[in-house]
Amino acid sequence: MFIFRAILFKLASVVLMVCMTAMIKFASAEVPPGQAVFFRSFFAIPVILIWVIWRGDLGSGLKTVQPMGHVWRGLVGTTAMGLGFAGLAYLPLAEAQAIQYTAPLLVVIFAAMFLGEQVRAFRLTAVALGMTGVLIVLSPRLNTLSGDVVGSGAAFGAMLVLFSAVFAALAQVFVRKMVHTERTSAIVFWFSVTASVMALFTLPFGWVWPSPTVLVMLICAGLFGGVGQIFLTTSFRLAPVSVVAPFEYLSMLLTVAIGYWAFDEVPTLIMLAGVALVIAAGVLIIWRERQLGLERAKARRALTPQG
Repeated sequence: MFIFRAILFKLASVVLMVCMTAMIKFASAEVPPGQAVFFRSFFAIPVILIWVIWRGDLGSGLKTVQPMGHVWRGLVGTTAMGLGFAGLAYLPLAEAQAIQYTAPLLVVIFAAMFLGEQVRAFRLTAVALGMTGVLIVLSPRLNTLSGDVVGSGAAFGAMLVLFSAVFAALAQVFVRKMVHTERTSAIVFWFSVTASVMALFTLPFGWVWPSPTVLVMLICAGLFGGVGQIFLTTSFRLAPVSVVAPFEYLSMLLTVAIGYWAFDEVPTLIMLAGVALVIAAGVLIIWRERQLGLERAKARRALTPQG
């Protein structure tokens, strides 16, 4: 029963996050990415506060042991968000989503580099497979020698989203380290606060007063993002990550559908082929993480004295 509920929460989270991304893409024609980051972060704060109060966790849920850890995580995460939002102005929705799938692959590498996690041949092979898929997705954007302005803009957008995935992976490594001392509610809340503050530093770079439609989109993006984050956290609390994480890849179907319906975007066969490799690699890594988790649990039980 808990697993079924966890999957429902994960699916709801995916739907909300994809809708949020589509709203940001719609707004990107009018507002700069820094302003979009502010709305996405600021309007998530009341949602998170309501959630913490509803759980009866306001007194301790927002306390932090490592405040500078939140600052660094906020800086890296806000950079990832800003680059990703900037890239949406140049790329089809589904293509941007496909490139973002690079982040879970990079987490494996960064966790080995910065956290000392052991990565063996199986996961390295899966990462190589996924990165091959990413190169396939990017391949039409790498040729900018023709001088085509639209093509050059798309190539620039692809690089923005790729760097966004790099910073998102680094942010996830920060979170992996922080969860040992910080509560999830504190991590989520303080990220929204730090991202809102950091986004304000982009004010001198051309914030605009949005039209009513775009203003509603931006506010809804923040609300959807806050609720989506809560649903994601809830799903991980109800079931192992390895159970719910594969449902993240349903976001590709949603982005293709929304991109076609809202932005008249049709995915290419090359992009879909690359996405298939990236998703296969991601599922393999999740499966391997589950196997390693089972092995560690078995080893702990073997070391536990039997009474």
